[in-house]
Amino acid sequence: MKKSSASKKTASAKGAAAEKAPVEKPAAEKPAAKKTAGKKAAAKKPAAKKAAAKKVAPMKRQAPAKKPAVVPKKAAAAVKGVAPAKTVAAKPPRGESRTALVRRARRIDRELAEVYPYAHPELDFENPFQLVVATVLSAQTTDLRVNQTTPALFAKYPTPEDLAAAVPEEVEEILRPTGFFRAKTKSVIGLSKALAEDFGGEVPGRLEDLVKLPGVGRKTAFVVLGNAFGRPGITVDTHFQRLVRRWRWTEETDPDKIEAAVGALFPKSDWTDLSHHVIWHGRRICHARKPACGACPIAPLCPAYGEGETDPEKAKKLLKYEKGGLPGQRLKPPQSYLDAGGKPAPPLGAG
Repeated sequence: MKKSSASKKTASAKGAAAEKAPVEKPAAEKPAAKKTAGKKAAAKKPAAKKAAAKKVAPMKRQAPAKKPAVVPKKAAAAVKGVAPAKTVAAKPPRGESRTALVRRARRIDRELAEVYPYAHPELDFENPFQLVVATVLSAQTTDLRVNQTTPALFAKYPTPEDLAAAVPEEVEEILRPTGFFRAKTKSVIGLSKALAEDFGGEVPGRLEDLVKLPGVGRKTAFVVLGNAFGRPGITVDTHFQRLVRRWRWTEETDPDKIEAAVGALFPKSDWTDLSHHVIWHGRRICHARKPACGACPIAPLCPAYGEGETDPEKAKKLLKYEKGGLPGQRLKPPQSYLDAGGKPAPPLGAG
């Protein structure tokens, strides 16, 4: 019995030793594991570099593929198919489709119609004869100066027959404040003679007849047709030319081509009011030298935003006429203008 108990103790001791042995092996194997891990990491480094190289390579290949997107083939084809500007609309600006250009242009006109619901021709007139004469006189001067000058002219020469028989030197003296008074005197006397001799003293209501009158071009003719006869026309004056190019409605510089290009963007029935809206905006806010961008109601639609003063407070100081609390250009403006807070212009010589 003693032997058996001794053998049991020996067996249990061996078992205990056997149980301790596995615990010691991981401790001895740890350095080896680190070395193996280091070898694996070292083996992975070249693979990681290759993977990185693979990621960079596609970027170099993709860069040239973006270049053709700057000028899409479809856009270029559409531009080539456009007829000369004198018969159709001008090309849309880069990146803007023809449809997008038409939508943006018409939205600008709608916005301006809300800002200037009382827009009207800013020349004082009571009949077509007075309007055609005043429009000829407005070249190279302001409508305000013309309005301050014509009362004396029409008081002395109320009809075409009267002005046709006038003494040039006397007319020159009246027209002196408008500038270029000798050339303007020759034009108004000449067109008065043409009206008296060829049209029975009446202003014709057709474009082809109006442009035959001395000093009358397409711009003057459309002013008369649109405002004296209610026939649609686009008035391309200096303000109109400047704004439609700023808005990228057209890149044309010739007035006749601008007229055709812009006219193709709008229904014919909108042409006369469109002219008023654009010209009014050019005189009041979108000035030639320093536009009041910070006070412009169509700034979000304007590609040229930022050419002028963008600070709202500083921009307000640049506003002219009724937008700046100043008198408009007419001595006798329409009632709708007065109702909207507009003020009549002072007569010639008034402080």
